[in-house]
Amino acid sequence: MDFFTTDQRGIAEAIAQLAYCNPFTSRRIELERAVLGDEFVWTDDAWHKRVDISGMPPNIDLMTERARGLADSVRGKLTKKHAASDRDLELYENVVLYFLYNAHQAAFRSLIEETAPEVRNARERQHAPFYETFMKDVEYYLAVSDYSFSSLSDPEHLFACLFQIRRAFHFIYDNIIGGSMSATRFRAAVWQSIFTHDQMRYRRTLYRRMGDIATLITGPSGTGKELVAQAIGLARYIPFDAKRISFVDDFLESIHAVNLSALSPTLIESELFGHRKGAFTGAIQDRKGWFEVCPALGTVFLDEIGEVDQAIQVKLLRVLQTRTFQPIGGTDTRHFRGKIIAATNRDLAAEMEAGRFRDDLYYRLCSDIIVTPSLSDQIKESPDHLRNLLLFVSRRVTGEDEAEDLAQEVEAWVVENLGLDYAWSGNIRELEQCVRNILIRKTYAPAAARTKDRDEQFAIAVRAGSLTAEELLRHYFTLVYGQTRNYQETARRLGVDGRTVRSKVDLSLLNEYGMER
Repeated sequence: MDFFTTDQRGIAEAIAQLAYCNPFTSRRIELERAVLGDEFVWTDDAWHKRVDISGMPPNIDLMTERARGLADSVRGKLTKKHAASDRDLELYENVVLYFLYNAHQAAFRSLIEETAPEVRNARERQHAPFYETFMKDVEYYLAVSDYSFSSLSDPEHLFACLFQIRRAFHFIYDNIIGGSMSATRFRAAVWQSIFTHDQMRYRRTLYRRMGDIATLITGPSGTGKELVAQAIGLARYIPFDAKRISFVDDFLESIHAVNLSALSPTLIESELFGHRKGAFTGAIQDRKGWFEVCPALGTVFLDEIGEVDQAIQVKLLRVLQTRTFQPIGGTDTRHFRGKIIAATNRDLAAEMEAGRFRDDLYYRLCSDIIVTPSLSDQIKESPDHLRNLLLFVSRRVTGEDEAEDLAQEVEAWVVENLGLDYAWSGNIRELEQCVRNILIRKTYAPAAARTKDRDEQFAIAVRAGSLTAEELLRHYFTLVYGQTRNYQETARRLGVDGRTVRSKVDLSLLNEYGMER
C-alpha cells in the first residue's frame, strides 16, 4: 500500500517545491495552482505590491490549510508506523516546513514591521518569544516514532532560515514595486542574490558563505539601487540562540551605507578604513572605519563606486581579495568580516576601456550583478504600472485620504502633456518630483526643457558679457561636475586642484540644469 495516495503525492510534490521556490517567479503560481486546483484564485502574474489591494494574496490561507491537512494525515500514518520510503519522508518534511513558515509568518512579520524606535528597541527586535510555540509544532510533526528528520536536529537553524525568508520577502515586496515583467524579473533576481537559485543548497551550507560574495547593482539614476542594497543587506542570515530566545544580531543595524561621490578621497578612506591619530590634519584621535565596525553578519554598501579614484580602487580590491586592510596612518592589519554591496549608474565597461576603472576590481565585484530597470521600460511593458506607482507616491506625499484624487490628476496630466512614451530620464525620482510639482502648481516642467532654457540663458549671458568672472567659473565648474559627479574627475578635466573645484561648484545650480542632486 502506497504511503501517499495518488492525489496526496501530487499535492505533496508541489508543496515541497513551493517550500524552496523563488516566490517572485511564475513557477510559484504554477505550483499553487497544482495544489489548489479549482480553488486557486488568480490575481496577478507575479507577486507585487499593489496599493489598491491590502493584505497577502488570497491563496496563502488556502495553501496553509491544505498543507496542514496533508501533514496531519501523513503524521497519522507515521504514528501507526506505516512503511515509508526516504522520498516519502522527505516530501512529508518539506510539507511540514511549508506549513510551519506560513503558520508563524505573522509572528515573524511583527519582528520586522514594529521597528519604530518608540515601539521596539534593538533587543526587543531580536527577542522571539514565539519560538516556544514554534518548537511545539516542530516536535509534534517531526518527533514522530523512530523517524529521523534533519530539521529536528537543528531547529534553531531552521527558525533562523524562516525568519530570513520572511525578511527577504518583506523588503523585496515593499521596496520594489511594479507589475511589469521587468519589475517581476528584478524582484526574482534580488531574491537570488540573497538565496541563490538553489534555496535548498543555501539552507544546507551557503548561508555561511554568501557574505564572501560581493553584489554589484547597476542601472540608471533614480531606479532604486539603494533600496535593492537595503533589501539584500537587511535580509542576511542571522543565527538564533534558543537559550536566550533571541537572534544574535539586530537586522536593522546590519547595513552601513557610504556615498562615495559625496566625499573627498581622504574622507572616503577614513570612512571605510579608519585612521590613526595624526594621520592627517584634523585626525585628533583614532577612528574605526566601516570595514572594521561592520560585523560578520553585516553589510557595507558602497554607493557610486564608479566615482572613486584608482588609489582607493586598489585598496578596495585588497579588501575583496584578502578581506584585510590598514587604517590611514597605521601599519597593523585589520580584517573585514562582512559583505560588500556596490552600486553605480556608470557604464563600467566603458570606464574600464577608458582606464578609469580597474578591470581586476570589476571582476571581483561582478560575481553577482543586478541591473535595475528604467521606469520608461516598465511603463512600455505595462502601462498600468504608472497608475500603481502614482498611487504609491501620492500616498507618501498627501496621505491616504487625498492619494487617489492626486494620482488621477497626475496621470491625466502626464497622458495629455507627456504621453505614455515619455522617457522619464530621472526615473522614479523624477516621477516623485512630477507628482509634487502638479500637486503645487498643476504643471510639471521636465528636466530636458529646463536644461534647454537654462543653457540658452547661460549662452546669452556669456555672449553679452554680463557675467562676472566668478559667476562664469561657478556655472562652468558646476556644469562639468554635473557630468562627472566626482570632484577629482572634475579637477582632472579642468586642470585644477580639487580644492578649487569644491570652492566653485554650486550644488544648488544642478537642479536648474536638470542634473538633480
